[in-house]
Amino acid sequence: WELTTTTCQPVGMTRFGWLSPVAGHAGSDFQPIVMYQEEHIFPHALPHFDSLWIADHFYGFDPDKKEGFLEAWVTLTWLAARFPDVTLCHHVLGHGYRNPALTAKMASTLQVLSGNRFVLGIGAGWREDEYDSYGYEFPSAATRLRQLEEVVQICRLMWTEEHPTFGGEYFSIDDAAATPRPDVVPPICIGSSGEQIGLPIVGRQADMWNGHHRSDDAWLRMRDIVRTSASDAGRDHKKKELCGRAIGLRYSWDAKATTFNKRPGVDKLILVVDGTWRQSDLDALISAGWDEIFYPDEMDKLAAAIV
Repeated sequence: WELTTTTCQPVGMTRFGWLSPVAGHAGSDFQPIVMYQEEHIFPHALPHFDSLWIADHFYGFDPDKKEGFLEAWVTLTWLAARFPDVTLCHHVLGHGYRNPALTAKMASTLQVLSGNRFVLGIGAGWREDEYDSYGYEFPSAATRLRQLEEVVQICRLMWTEEHPTFGGEYFSIDDAAATPRPDVVPPICIGSSGEQIGLPIVGRQADMWNGHHRSDDAWLRMRDIVRTSASDAGRDHKKKELCGRAIGLRYSWDAKATTFNKRPGVDKLILVVDGTWRQSDLDALISAGWDEIFYPDEMDKLAAAIV
């Protein structure tokens, strides 16, 4: 679930983001699925979506590591050049994979080159084996989260100040200029669900929230933690939009997912897709009342592109 200030379509309309798999598996002949979607699906489908999302991993989840992952920054930059009308975000970066100042510089550059379409999606990271394989340190979850807050602070300083300097508990920069600085400061999407440390950081620092929950009660409790933390930090959470994620069409259509459309203030749904959509999936979206985006006279074209 997310809080966002980024809009490509009018507020109040259910908006859609496309999370494209950068992995390749046996079903795709080990070609990264995003490459197929870029050629065969995105030219027809992306006009109906307001954002495009890419995960950040170095290899797949099979024991033999045959299911490769394309590197997230390079892939998103490639897509930014190919499709100039969508917002771009990682879902989400592990901050420990890259130096904070380098992350800020890369984000600033992509924001400039994309015409202010970039959202920095970032989290504390979780996949310990990947850190070990690539030689990165993997401290405790609490430490990674506290480091994350410093990363966000460094990024905003480097995007907005001529001579940014920062000295924290974990990271520091000294006159770390990141010119050309972006005209529009990238919104920051923080991925976290930890109620003790992570969600308060979301409230203090994030423009956008990516998390997961197991029930509506959990969602409401977590949302309130974010809102309270934002208010305590002097931030107005009412100016943010509430968004939802997680309709896993790569697995199967779940009719219960239609409840996402009924939760108060949900303005964006991030669909997880891998090119295996069926007409019945698209029909289900229409029957759920989501033809605000997929207008009926365009559904056949979109369905043909995906199927």
